[in-house]
Amino acid sequence: MAWLTLDDLDLSGKRVLTRVDINVPLQNGRVSDASRITRIKPTVDSILAKGGQPLLLAHFGRPKGKVVLDMSLRVVLPALEAALGRKVAFVETLDAAETLPEEARSAEVILVENIRFHPGEEANDPAFAARLAALGDVYCNDAFSAAHRAHASTEGVARHLPSCAGRLMQAELTALESALARPTRPVGAVVGGAKVSTKLDLLSNLVEKLDVLIIGGGMANTFLMAQGADLGASLVEADMLDTARDIIAKAKAKGCNLILPSDGAVARAFQEGAPFETLPLTADTVLESDQMVLDAGPDSTAAILTALEGLKTLIWNGPLGAFEIAPFDTATGSAARKAAELTRAGQLITVAGGGDTVAALNAAEAAEDFSYISTAGGAFLEWMEGKTLPGVAALGG
Repeated sequence: MAWLTLDDLDLSGKRVLTRVDINVPLQNGRVSDASRITRIKPTVDSILAKGGQPLLLAHFGRPKGKVVLDMSLRVVLPALEAALGRKVAFVETLDAAETLPEEARSAEVILVENIRFHPGEEANDPAFAARLAALGDVYCNDAFSAAHRAHASTEGVARHLPSCAGRLMQAELTALESALARPTRPVGAVVGGAKVSTKLDLLSNLVEKLDVLIIGGGMANTFLMAQGADLGASLVEADMLDTARDIIAKAKAKGCNLILPSDGAVARAFQEGAPFETLPLTADTVLESDQMVLDAGPDSTAAILTALEGLKTLIWNGPLGAFEIAPFDTATGSAARKAAELTRAGQLITVAGGGDTVAALNAAEAAEDFSYISTAGGAFLEWMEGKTLPGVAALGG
């Protein structure tokens, strides 16, 4: 779809209502990871360079429409000023934002208190959206991570003002469109994690569009069980067997090469350093009642690496095993490092997203070499599922 960017609008002398995601983790009352804050800097810098004044709208936690002092955005102010390298005027209420004091009016950047303190935000109340819109002349959405929510500050306000994507939103959309909407083929995906049920829409959409689909983690067990394997104490979803069979059949009909583990690291305890043996995983596999598959085996890993070498575009969501505990991080780490190596060599475009995914790629020291890593979580998944994101649709040019 078409969407406008900061380059498409005249910002000179205008106040730019800018939705950002600075919902960051805290430790002992301080920001412990400022990554999300750092990533809004290009948008703020662009607005200022074009003569605009950014007025930042953001949420923090889930106050459910009430003022919760522990969820005040004031706590992120020092980290925000450090990341931007600028003084930020903090406005404690929406009333104050409507009648800005002189100090805030002349500030380079303004931050308004937690927008979710207002019930009209998550309800996407039209009157509340209009009230927000009155704070600015132009609307810029830089919070792709919240774009799957039809809230007043992500969707409603765009109905009232000229609207565009910020630099982070622009980068996310460009990366995702290049990976799935207009990929360089062959295109493949690594989809892992615990459960098929949480990624059913994702898998159903991907088999329609991919040349190769690599399935790992706990969800691979369900697919193997659907083919007849008895995997003992392994994590499986017995109620998803028919669904797994449907996806296998759909992949075959669409010409998508579905790669499942052919062997696995099998242990009797889910713990760091647990003894394990490598066993074949086929339709005839029968494990003992206390055995569990915790990682893809060496043959499976070799097949995955070979598959990666044949791709031009790769989407990654989820680990291939219990990557949190060694030695069951082997397949995930090997595949991640291979994808990173191919990306460095200019042979592969790699786009990854999802919380466990980012953690797994970081653990493998592969994240920095991926073409793009989304921090969006739910919005990333919904985009990959083929769903329309309200916050993106509202930016249509």
